[in-house]
Amino acid sequence: MSTPEAPERSRAARPAAPPAAPVAGAAPGYRARGTLPLRVEAVRQLGRRRTLVMGGILAALPFVLIAAFAIGGSPESRDNGRINLMDTATASGANFAATCLFVSAGFLLVIPVALFHGDTVASEASWSSLRYLLAAPVPRTRLLWSKLVVALGFSAAALLLLPLVGLAAGTVAYGWAPLELPTGGSLSAVDSLGRLGLVVAFVLVSQLVTGGLAFWLSTTTDAPLGAVGGAVGLTIVGNVLDAVTALGGWREFLPAHWQFAWIDALQPQPEWDGMVKGAAVSATYALVFYALAFRHFARKDIVS
Repeated sequence: MSTPEAPERSRAARPAAPPAAPVAGAAPGYRARGTLPLRVEAVRQLGRRRTLVMGGILAALPFVLIAAFAIGGSPESRDNGRINLMDTATASGANFAATCLFVSAGFLLVIPVALFHGDTVASEASWSSLRYLLAAPVPRTRLLWSKLVVALGFSAAALLLLPLVGLAAGTVAYGWAPLELPTGGSLSAVDSLGRLGLVVAFVLVSQLVTGGLAFWLSTTTDAPLGAVGGAVGLTIVGNVLDAVTALGGWREFLPAHWQFAWIDALQPQPEWDGMVKGAAVSATYALVFYALAFRHFARKDIVS
């Protein structure tokens, strides 16, 4: 007849439970965060032809403008003595860099942002390589984060490339001098660098709407041109709607309404109201589009 101590002895004699098994199907040492490193994705994107072509176009634009001014002469004020940013383009290298941003912010700078965001996931689907990346296995969220961070980095680089080349080329062509302000007065050459940095930061934030829209569309299609073209097309529609003055105050909810608010930074004392409102509107739209991209991609049936 067993005693009360017998169950205790039998439990004590049992071997210790083995450690928890790894996730089913995972190889030893597998870490989801170690898949698809950013440097790998960045090198892949940097070596693509569209990246090199886009960089070449942005780098060439300042020289095209210098040639245009050399052929047509320096711009002059034509509005009853009032001047604008274009009228001061040849006053200094800083003025020329600001002019490069002015002539390109409305459309040209939209294209690289839409391209780097819209082409990233859709191109993988069009090459039928997206499902193999996920089978590597790269978690969906990790894959999308890697592509988004690289897209943001390349977009920022594109927006920096234009004013940097413009500043260097303009300094050689027109000299290193104070930044002449369209409203009158000037800023020292050193202070103008900080103002130009502020302008580039605002332009980048304002372009995130296009980037977020392109990124969302990229997760819904396997046609890169459709994602890029759709984002650029809707951006153009926003510009058209902003020109409809009958909309009144409703235009303030359009990101396009604030795309040139950075002009307020080129004053003796910057005015922040327009830039703050524009950045808030753009960031809100961008966050919504990025969230939609992650939500859709997490549930998407990957067949290509």
